Amino acid sequence: MADTIAAISTAPGEGGIGIVRVSGPESGNLMKRLMLSCPEEIEPRHAYLGKIVKDSADSNAEIIDEGIFLYMKAPASYTGEDMLEIQGHGSNVSLRAILAAVLDSGLPAVRMADPGEFTKLAFLNGKMDLSQAEAVIDIIKAKSDLSLEIAEGQRAGRLSENIQEIREALLDVLAQMAVDIDYPDEDYDEDYGDENGAYNELIDQLRWVHADVEELLDTVRIGRIAREGVRAVIVGKPNAGKSSLMNAILGEGRVIVTDVPGTTRDTVEESASMGGIPIVLVDTAGMRDSDDKVEQIGIERTTQAIAGADLVILVLDGSHTLDEDDSRILSFIEKMSKDNILVVINKEDLGQSISEEAVLERLPGVRIISTSLVGKGALEAARKVSEAIGEMYDLSSINAKETNIVTNERHVHLLRKASVDIDEAINMLRNGEPVEVAELSAHYAYESLGKIIGEEVGEEILDKVFSKFCLGK
Repeated sequence: MADTIAAISTAPGEGGIGIVRVSGPESGNLMKRLMLSCPEEIEPRHAYLGKIVKDSADSNAEIIDEGIFLYMKAPASYTGEDMLEIQGHGSNVSLRAILAAVLDSGLPAVRMADPGEFTKLAFLNGKMDLSQAEAVIDIIKAKSDLSLEIAEGQRAGRLSENIQEIREALLDVLAQMAVDIDYPDEDYDEDYGDENGAYNELIDQLRWVHADVEELLDTVRIGRIAREGVRAVIVGKPNAGKSSLMNAILGEGRVIVTDVPGTTRDTVEESASMGGIPIVLVDTAGMRDSDDKVEQIGIERTTQAIAGADLVILVLDGSHTLDEDDSRILSFIEKMSKDNILVVINKEDLGQSISEEAVLERLPGVRIISTSLVGKGALEAARKVSEAIGEMYDLSSINAKETNIVTNERHVHLLRKASVDIDEAINMLRNGEPVEVAELSAHYAYESLGKIIGEEVGEEILDKVFSKFCLGK
């Protein structure tokens, strides 16, 4: 906590502005050392324009850059410590030179920051809880307006407030359990029910808490889609039009397209936005019988990709009737939920030999699009697919400003654990087991919920959480 840490906070590359961030007790002294003609009394939160040098005391000091110095006094800063931001031009060379000047200043305990250390300090100094800190990285990595809105709500503390309310309700139950443990005979019949141990009031209270936890867990699927996007795997036999469809969606020739079967030998991934949904598109090798070892490896990777897919886009060559290769693919995906399958019957410009009825016999209830990926038809095909995916994963009705949506896998794990422990406590009371046993399960749930917001978490968990951050944040 006595160290002063520093890092470049802006992304690598060229830009109009770049920022070197400093936090710790030497922040003010570093400003005086690096700013030419720095005022003796630095006014916090006041922007100073000045020359950036290695040592302002050196009359022959070489000027590194010119920029803005902004000093913030503890505790009114992001980390809760004294902070300094040096805003120079967004050149990698310039920013590295400024950072080197900070680290080589000779001032005590000035070092390079670890990934996420600025936000970790903010958590340790009580500026935010752990779920709010995790939301910061979600804001940085947001892939859609909805994911940004969800992350901003969590950073503002809305999820934290919800978790605290659930914990307070659970704490009331734990307090009542403690009373019953200490005074097992007092007002037993009046408060809790019959002498067989059907603790009705405690059970009702735990059920309400359990319902609140399950309400959060019900948002996990939406949260994952908003945060990570839909992983859509394009499958079909060789030359059905898989790569042409991917290129049409991306608006570029990302994948090689030829008339030679087996051109695609491996999976190819690209990101896109379709119907307002972030999508990870995966083009795959055509699935068929093949003696080519390289092609066989590609087909095996296709089957692996399907197993990990949220959505399978099956492309069929509509100019021919369904054959053995088509049937093999249909057999592979027909066990999937039909809500996660989109069928594209391609080559309608050549005349359709595959009817929708034939597809529906194998995949009842799936969504089907007929199209052509030749010429201007490719744009229309991309539009149809985009609209279909937007309807299949409709997030337009989600109001992230009023609804807490769980997006973090750590939170999901802890909520599920809390749900199981509360359910166990309820069943124990229903079965007439001692309150002491049920109280232990309820207490485990209370601890799990606390870990979401950073209570009772060890250094190992904190290191794991903040290691996901970039340098400078």
